[in-house]
Amino acid sequence: MVEKKPTPEKKTAKDVNKSEEIRKLAKSMQEKGEKPRPVVIIAALKKQGIDVSSPQISMVLKRMGFRPRKRRTNGSTKETVGVTAARKVAAGRTDRISIEDLITAKKVVAQLGGTDRALATIAALKRFES
Repeated sequence: MVEKKPTPEKKTAKDVNKSEEIRKLAKSMQEKGEKPRPVVIIAALKKQGIDVSSPQISMVLKRMGFRPRKRRTNGSTKETVGVTAARKVAAGRTDRISIEDLITAKKVVAQLGGTDRALATIAALKRFES
C-alpha cells in the first residue's frame, strides 16, 4: 500500500476564532492610541477574509471593558436649551412643552403678578401678532 503524505491544511472560516481575532485587533488599536470601533474592525477583518457583524464586535468589546460612547440628550444642559428651543421653532415643532418652558413660564407669571394677569398679557400679545 501507498501511504499518503499529510498535506498542509488551509485555514477555513470555520477554523478562525472570530472573537479572538476581534480581541487581538482591539488590543493592537488600543496600544496605538486608537479607540476600537466596530466599523473600523469590520473593515480590517474583511481584508483578512473574516466576516463579522457589528453586534458581535460590540459584545466582544463590551466584555473586554470597552464601553459604548455616551449619547447626548437633547436640551440636557443649560447652554443648549436656547439652541434646542430655536431648532424646535424653526422646525415648526412647538407643540411639546418642556420642563425648561414651564420654568420660564413660572418666572414670567411671577414677574407679571399672577396667572390671570399673564394670560391677559398673552391674549393682548396675540392680538398684536394678528
